[in-house]
Amino acid sequence: MSTDGQPHILAIGGGAFLPDDRYGFSPSPLVRYALDLTGQDRPRICFLTTAVGDGTEHIARGYSVFSQLDAEVSHLALFPMPNHADMRAHLLSQDLIYVAGGSVANLLALWRLHGLDVILREAWQEGVVLSGQSAGALCWHVGGTTDSYGPELRPLGDGLGFLPYSCGVHYDSDPQRRPLLQRLVGEGALPGGYAADESAALHYVGTEFVQAVAYRREAGAYRVEPDGPGTAKENRIDPRLLAAL
Repeated sequence: MSTDGQPHILAIGGGAFLPDDRYGFSPSPLVRYALDLTGQDRPRICFLTTAVGDGTEHIARGYSVFSQLDAEVSHLALFPMPNHADMRAHLLSQDLIYVAGGSVANLLALWRLHGLDVILREAWQEGVVLSGQSAGALCWHVGGTTDSYGPELRPLGDGLGFLPYSCGVHYDSDPQRRPLLQRLVGEGALPGGYAADESAALHYVGTEFVQAVAYRREAGAYRVEPDGPGTAKENRIDPRLLAAL
């Protein structure tokens, strides 16, 4: 748990893992930043790969990446059945919970079926740091845009709502993301919110946005707000640079 006792969420727009010649992938500065938020010397990390169906290759990749950190690593899988008899006890004992990307629609349905929506809210309120990329970033918000239903993006409005905002991920790498989020916010289908480019992340303490962080100089974050009937405005937020790549 975070040593300051505050609820932290780090929502990563993209770029959580980096290609690595030795390990295949390594943790990016954004993952290391999430780890630092715990304030622990050897934090306990549990990663969830629900959004990609708990495939064995994704679980193996998670262990390969997180084992490069000075941390105690575990995972929570729901297929073919939960791998922890007491999911609540396991998650509340963690310092950081990391959620992989994939289908946010499927993730939300399965979490609710297994009661993880309630458990994760309790963990967050108790000070367990929550983080994740793409679907693992969007899920904590009211909603955003998703390719869960096919290659053409569609609105998603039934996120967990821990954060009372909309969220945009992969904001500079998918040309559909920016115009659709702006249209949905402008129409009132989604509340105003925040978006992050690849290599950037949004840091919230409680329900308040406190800063954006990034490890690429060109990466940005954005505040997207309604601006008159049917329109939205976007203001860039310059992230704190963690490392220049």
